[in-house]
Amino acid sequence: MIKTAFYDAKAYDMPSFIKFGNLKGIEFKFLETKLSADTVELARGCDAVCVFVNDTVSKEVIDRLYDIGVKIIALRCAGYNNVDVEQAYGKIHVVHVPAYSPYAVAEHAMALLLTSIRRIHKAYNRTRDFNFSLNGLTGFDLHGKTIGVIGTGKIGRILIDICEGFGMNVIAYDLYPAKDSGITYVPLDELYERSDIISLHCPLTDDTRHMIDEKAISKMKKGVVIVNTSRGALINGEALVDGLMERKVGAACLDVYEEEADIFFEDRSGHILNDDVLSRLISMPNVIVTSHQAFLTEEALENIAETTVNNIISFFENDGRCDNELCYRCGKIEQCKKQRNQKCF
Repeated sequence: MIKTAFYDAKAYDMPSFIKFGNLKGIEFKFLETKLSADTVELARGCDAVCVFVNDTVSKEVIDRLYDIGVKIIALRCAGYNNVDVEQAYGKIHVVHVPAYSPYAVAEHAMALLLTSIRRIHKAYNRTRDFNFSLNGLTGFDLHGKTIGVIGTGKIGRILIDICEGFGMNVIAYDLYPAKDSGITYVPLDELYERSDIISLHCPLTDDTRHMIDEKAISKMKKGVVIVNTSRGALINGEALVDGLMERKVGAACLDVYEEEADIFFEDRSGHILNDDVLSRLISMPNVIVTSHQAFLTEEALENIAETTVNNIISFFENDGRCDNELCYRCGKIEQCKKQRNQKCF
């Protein structure tokens, strides 16, 4: 049996991982705590660790995992900005789930957008109090509006298909445009200037961190709606608050937040929220915040578990090679694996 420490375990995670783990010979040690320098010792005696978006896989943590004999870090998500991949190179192999259900995330982005512009959240709260007034519930049609999609990977392209179904005009920006896709690509500044709605679907890197900041917002249309189901740090939270307060940003739909690590995925209803930016955002009537749930569908959970288990099995059965490895050999991480058919080191 391959022993795997499973950090930040939740009730909705475990059934699928137990199912596929039992089928493939992986014994999961489920831990409620997140991975950090303080909890890394809980992985002692394990061959692998399985982590999620808010686990801290820093230089210190990686070095300690290496010291206690862990061979592989298996991310049960696509993003890896919480992992020091460079530090892991030469020590511990890192794998991820590049796609689980892009439909889940794209559909959630559209659900947030529709809820916001048609004031469904307000109507829901009103009718529960038997208030059936329509005052203040006027929205606008999506048909004919221009949406700017930043990032045209699988999720971005599915959202584009959904938006085209609504009769929207779609423009997009991506550092690596999809060839022969029929997508209308424009420079980023042009996307800011033309879009009625902007939806983010790009990874978090040094180049994309805070790409939506005061300067970017200043270039946008007055009343723009911003949707983020990707990574919280793509948006500078304080700049977004200022944009909303100045009425430059008409609405924000957020499934992620930059400082979510110690807030999201837990019940904080009995506590005072010690985050002024998030508190201000949640208090605004034109802001919708969900708790990083865009991925959370039955189909996605099954796919995440199956792919993660297969990644671990592939690593141990194929002399350290896994198609979903994140490699730092050439510094390109994801691009690198597309050009090779061998393990990273």
